[in-house]
Amino acid sequence: MKDPLVRFGVAIEGALLRDLDGLARRRGCTRSELLRDLARAEIARSRVPAGVEGVAALTLVYDHHVRDLSEKLTELQHQLGDDVRAALHIHLSHDLCLEVVVMHGKSDRLKLIADRMLAMRGVKHGGIEIIPGVAAPARARHHHDDHSHPAHHGDHAHDDHRPAKAARRRAKAPGK
Repeated sequence: MKDPLVRFGVAIEGALLRDLDGLARRRGCTRSELLRDLARAEIARSRVPAGVEGVAALTLVYDHHVRDLSEKLTELQHQLGDDVRAALHIHLSHDLCLEVVVMHGKSDRLKLIADRMLAMRGVKHGGIEIIPGVAAPARARHHHDDHSHPAHHGDHAHDDHRPAKAARRRAKAPGK
């Protein structure tokens, strides 16, 4: 049996309603359909139980000129060890980078790590999507067996203002 629709009133600022209606037009749906989709998504996010195994995608947009931010983000990923399954690092502009980190582990730990990264000075935007109840497959060992991640912040063109530090980091990397 289909759940009946219920009509109700919502108080919302005019500018926000115009933005919502614009989004509905671009998606080719009604205001009601859009609100239902948004409500379902937020309810699903709020229902991720604490302590359950899952996978997560963390996205960060940050200003790489902020002192030591790239190093701090990398250090947090290294602390997670094999719980970081992959990392993608993209230069968006002269100032901004996008990082996508795929992790697995207990949902409350994933949320805690994400909150620490998102709260760092210089992180402009981001979020985490946790998919509960999905176990990540066993991780294959790296061919260098050095726990390196696909995206190391220190070896990028925007770090050229610190060539000695980048050279020391490369020299310390095992298997290189």
